[in-house]
Amino acid sequence: MTDAAPSTRRARATLLAPFSGEEPSAPVWFANALAAMPERSAVTVDGAAIETLAWGARGERGLLFLHGNGAHADWWDFIAPFFADRFRVAAMSWSGMGRSDWREDYSIDQHVDEAVAAGEAAGVFDAAQKPVIVAHSFGSLPALRLVDRMADRLAGMVIVDPPLFSEATRAARKSTDPEAYRIHRVYPSLAEALARFRFAPEQPCENLFIADHIARHGLKQVEGGWTWRFDPRHWRRGNRKHDFDAMFAHSKVPVALVLGASSVLYNSDDLEHLDGLCAAASAPKTVIVNAAHHVMVDQPLAFIDVVRRQLQAFVAAP
Repeated sequence: MTDAAPSTRRARATLLAPFSGEEPSAPVWFANALAAMPERSAVTVDGAAIETLAWGARGERGLLFLHGNGAHADWWDFIAPFFADRFRVAAMSWSGMGRSDWREDYSIDQHVDEAVAAGEAAGVFDAAQKPVIVAHSFGSLPALRLVDRMADRLAGMVIVDPPLFSEATRAARKSTDPEAYRIHRVYPSLAEALARFRFAPEQPCENLFIADHIARHGLKQVEGGWTWRFDPRHWRRGNRKHDFDAMFAHSKVPVALVLGASSVLYNSDDLEHLDGLCAAASAPKTVIVNAAHHVMVDQPLAFIDVVRRQLQAFVAAP
């Protein structure tokens, strides 16, 4: 999620503008999930405080949720409680996102250190059974690297709409300026800030109560009004030195892929590329209908069901 460029702000669809800062109505399941409020804490990694949320009893098998770029740990507030009866569940915000501290520079390996430290502090690794990772979008990259570095500590991972592309797509993406980023605007009111929320990549959203929740948690009050929490410099990251395709294809733990059927992240070559990675890794692929890139927002209950079934498969695996 990010703000629009100045020249296009007025032209973009604004999902939450019609609510004028009021919360959209939400179904009972969503309200009940948010009522299961997480334990909130922070762990320091290389001088930066890393926001950590946790649900469920310590000592239960661990489950760690990792969010995408520009997002934050509260993207899992309405998902994590559905697993807290059987797991010690944690979610964390990468440095430069959510309520975690910003850094001068960011790297995948440093994000791996953050995920491990947050998981350890939350008790994800306490049980005799090894934990499982569920990672969305950009979060899939440190998840893959984490498995590459310390597979002996994990039982499996589910990666959701990961940024793994065909060679042609990767070449096209390299043409963009890696140093380009936009300074966040400061909005005079919370209502105006919420009205500017959009997904990246952009997409429609029927579950506006979810969009409102993640937008509110993605904002902070500053002098002169409200602005986004994430560090816009993170977009210029030099994080692609690792061979993430190889980490997927030759994963040292069982891996499963979940895609949104309407995701705009991929073209046909990219989907063929992902199929090849799944074949190499013997990884099951699930495509969730009526879901775009932000699968847990578009089809949260279907997403929960898919993750539940995959966790059962991991537990049953020898």
